Amino acid sequence: MTTAPIEHAVATEAPAPTPDPVLELHGAAVRVGGRTLWSDVDLTVGAGEFTAILGPNGVGKSTLVKTLLGAHPAAAGQVSVPARAAIGYLPQRRSFDAGVRIRGIDVVRLGLDGHRWGIPLPGIHRARRRAEHRRIDEAIASVGATGYAHRPIGQCSGGEQQRLLLAQALVTRPRLLLLDEPLDSLDLPNQSAMAALLGRICREDGVAVVMVAHDVNPILHHLDHVVYLAEGRAVTGRPEQVITSDTLSRLYGAPVEVLRTADGRLVVVGVPEDCRSCGPCC
Repeated sequence: MTTAPIEHAVATEAPAPTPDPVLELHGAAVRVGGRTLWSDVDLTVGAGEFTAILGPNGVGKSTLVKTLLGAHPAAAGQVSVPARAAIGYLPQRRSFDAGVRIRGIDVVRLGLDGHRWGIPLPGIHRARRRAEHRRIDEAIASVGATGYAHRPIGQCSGGEQQRLLLAQALVTRPRLLLLDEPLDSLDLPNQSAMAALLGRICREDGVAVVMVAHDVNPILHHLDHVVYLAEGRAVTGRPEQVITSDTLSRLYGAPVEVLRTADGRLVVVGVPEDCRSCGPCC
């Protein structure tokens, strides 16, 4: 399929500068195995802003998250994450096996002290341990998991497990929360509940959320920014700028139509053949 030149979606009005950005990308690009996964990504995210990374499978959505973590170098452009020392990260995962006996509260605790080995000596740093217990309890309460945090995590439902893992990512009180497909293994009610929870954490606690998503619909009304990756290129902007027939057609270099159903869900049709097997992107 031939590709057409692509320009970034441009706002009709210049956006106001983001004060104290949590992350900034300017002309960023990444290469893997000699192939450019994506290029020309421009994005600025401030505290309390929600960003979705969208696109078909294999376009480098998770690699973008790894670049923000500093785990994968940028091949071009600038990547600045002043909050890198205060990042909560929830990687893509599968559910815990039913036989896993570790308690949910201990899974959360690993986010705070999982880098330390051994058992603390009695009487040492008691004040610190009390403070850590409070932070763990606060993180669990913030995601609504107090009622089952002492249950073996293998006996928790998929939605309960995801809330406990989110608490693990939040226990260090991060400024930036990076999430790789956190809704992927959840049913629709749990997707909606998790999206609402993330929106609340973002708005009320001022945490910047950057989330890889396969389906934008559960989080659409929470979003401030969208990064859409395809065909080795990217468009960024507000959801109403990016998820449009015109913008996606220019990105793919082929006719793409974005439809809105009666219940408000977005459907992308006419995606090139080599992307259809990935499933819907919106």
